[in-house]
Amino acid sequence: MHVADLRRCSRGGSLKSIVSTLGIALMLLGAALAVAEAHVPSHGALGATGATAVAGGIALVIAGAGLGLAAALAAALATGLVAGIYVWVVLRKALSAARRRVRGGAEGLIGRVGEVRAAPAPLGQVFLDGALWRARVWSDDDDSALERGDPIVVERVDGLTLTVRRAEEWEVAP
Repeated sequence: MHVADLRRCSRGGSLKSIVSTLGIALMLLGAALAVAEAHVPSHGALGATGATAVAGGIALVIAGAGLGLAAALAAALATGLVAGIYVWVVLRKALSAARRRVRGGAEGLIGRVGEVRAAPAPLGQVFLDGALWRARVWSDDDDSALERGDPIVVERVDGLTLTVRRAEEWEVAP
């Protein structure tokens, strides 16, 4: 074997090592971006970039191992597809959670159904979510006077006082 052949082999091995190291670095970067996506509201940008980095890193590691371009591309496409689907599902769930109605605080009480415990005249008490609340009637109609045991719906919250109205039949759970 000639000295030139030895140099060519050592350079090729070194190049494969560099390519594999770069591939591992890209996979670590992709994992870090995926973790950052869970903690930063980037609307999928970090996750998509992370998925692309992981797919490219796997392709470089496979190419650096000497398995060939076809195997590297197939692995990168499969990994990118799986990661892309994962990012899409997570992003879709996050956006649907952001659109949901508020469940806590004062805004979370609006629209909830409770029961009259003391008729509001002008203030009374209603039982809602395991607690007694001060309440006033939403409208002053004489035919809608509330009595003890009537189902009510919260229309507005003013501090610790609820503004309520009589619940309609469809609003009361069977």
